[in-house]
Amino acid sequence: MMRRYLLFAILAICCLSLSANAKPVIDHLEPMNWWVGMKNPNLQLMVHGKDISSLTPEINYEGVSLNRITKVKSPNYLFLDLTIAPQTKAGTFTIKFKKGKKVVLSHQYALLDRAENSANRQGFNNADVIYLITPDRFANGNPDNDTVKGYKDGLDRANTNGRHGGDIQGMMDHLDYIKDMGFTAIWPQPLVENAQDQTSYHGYSITDFYHIDPRFGSNEQYKALSAEAHKKGMKLVMDMVFNHCGSGHWWMKDLPTNDWLNYQQEGFHRCNHMRTTSQDPHASKFDRQEMVGGWFDTTMPDLNQKNPLMARYLIQNSIWWIEYANLSGIRMDTYPYPDSNFMAEWTKEVMNEYPHFNIVGEEWSVNPAIVSYWQKDKVNANGYTSYLPSLMDFPMQDAVVRALNEKQKDKWSDMWLPLYEMLSNDFLYPHPDQLTIFPDNHDMSRFFSQVHEDYNLFKLGITYFLTTRGIPQIYYGTEILKTAVDDHGKIRSDFPGGWAGDKINGFTGEGLTAQQKDAQAFMKKILNWRQSAEAVHHGKMIHFAPYQGVYVYFRMLNDKMVMVVLNKNAEQTEVDLSRFAEVLGGTPRSGKELFSGQTVDLSQKLTVPAMAPMVIDIN
Repeated sequence: MMRRYLLFAILAICCLSLSANAKPVIDHLEPMNWWVGMKNPNLQLMVHGKDISSLTPEINYEGVSLNRITKVKSPNYLFLDLTIAPQTKAGTFTIKFKKGKKVVLSHQYALLDRAENSANRQGFNNADVIYLITPDRFANGNPDNDTVKGYKDGLDRANTNGRHGGDIQGMMDHLDYIKDMGFTAIWPQPLVENAQDQTSYHGYSITDFYHIDPRFGSNEQYKALSAEAHKKGMKLVMDMVFNHCGSGHWWMKDLPTNDWLNYQQEGFHRCNHMRTTSQDPHASKFDRQEMVGGWFDTTMPDLNQKNPLMARYLIQNSIWWIEYANLSGIRMDTYPYPDSNFMAEWTKEVMNEYPHFNIVGEEWSVNPAIVSYWQKDKVNANGYTSYLPSLMDFPMQDAVVRALNEKQKDKWSDMWLPLYEMLSNDFLYPHPDQLTIFPDNHDMSRFFSQVHEDYNLFKLGITYFLTTRGIPQIYYGTEILKTAVDDHGKIRSDFPGGWAGDKINGFTGEGLTAQQKDAQAFMKKILNWRQSAEAVHHGKMIHFAPYQGVYVYFRMLNDKMVMVVLNKNAEQTEVDLSRFAEVLGGTPRSGKELFSGQTVDLSQKLTVPAMAPMVIDIN
């Protein structure tokens, strides 16, 4: 027995000796690299590794200063504040970690040259139409990454909430289709790692902010997607989430501070989703905190952006991806949910670094007073200043659907009034032309379903979205009349032809119905026309009150003019053009109608087909 105790004692001493002599390892150092020549010379590195705070970092590189070392509650983190002087040359420097005078760990850190004219990159704008993609459901270009070792949520195509195998390669394989359709920008839902046990396909439960999920591809492949898109004249918009992370995020097992998350000590605390508390002068502090601090879901811990280390981490993450992947825009998920002062600072810093960039925020409200609160240059009653260029125009989406589904009640009302009156609320926005408009997206019933699968209403709605003010976004599959109601898994169903063995192929048209082919051709025609329609991109908009089921508006830029006529009557309708004399003037005019290709005489009454749009380029 004594011999056994002695053996255990010797083993314990050996283990302690090995542990004491174990070489320190860095598990995470983020951002992984940086660039010289940034407007903001400051950089903060998060270093994570076992007992890393017991070591003293040292940097010796011309132009780089280590100004501050921050230790936090967890001994496994260090935050290093660096200044990179304007004249600093690109290169690699060594971060030495010392124990006393002895260097026990070294890390090579790269400072890169920025791409030419990086600061002046052009963001997505009114000349663009964005194609929104759910990557897991678009096309499976690489079946080898369908299931990856170490990731529990593997391929399960039969499950509407499972992973179906779509990936970056699938999007790259079909860039020509997207370009030929007439889209000029792509917005994939988040592609960064979501190492969750289930329902990880959508990308909004991030477990690593700096790495692409291997079931989609790699960082290098994402960069290649951007490069290929740009070669074809298309921009890349990245979907980001700063309100929360996924419960499987690597730092959840070792949180740096006591306030890295909201409600960190008590755990899950549900958000009340009362987004109006940001603007409500009567809102209680309690309700505001429940909104901003509450968790979006049990698997989505709420990040505390009031923590300056967290705030700096998120801001730098955005800038890193912009530089690394040559982004042309960001779509920010759940924009009003994080700390509002942080969101102002984030947008300000990003837009200062890239003055011509663009960011669109998601504020899912159908009240334009609520949405407009968040736009740049809005003068708010409570003094809040925002720097956000664009917002998702949910009020307009709602109004279009209501107007399309409206029935004529009496001779004093008009079916188009919900839309006409919503557009009249544009005075609430500092920059209504910068709003992002859309018939549907990944979180709502498909547009064709919203108009009860009425193809004529579909065409009227699509025409409006592609000719009114704002930056249009179209969800993948809308062009082939995809249908689904409420269920997210079904709304985000597979694009036909994206998988080997698919009997229907939306990319080639094989197996599509005649109506689906017509819808695809209809959208392709208007999208490609729109690319050179400068009056639609940047022109003034004048609309006339709807009359007897017909809604007319004009887009005008210098000598360019487009007239749009939307007829919701069940019969062809004659429109008296004298109402529009202030725009058309007194001299006879004519124009070419987009869909028919025919020349239209605008000196007499205009005959508009039943339940149909007309788009007229006026000479």
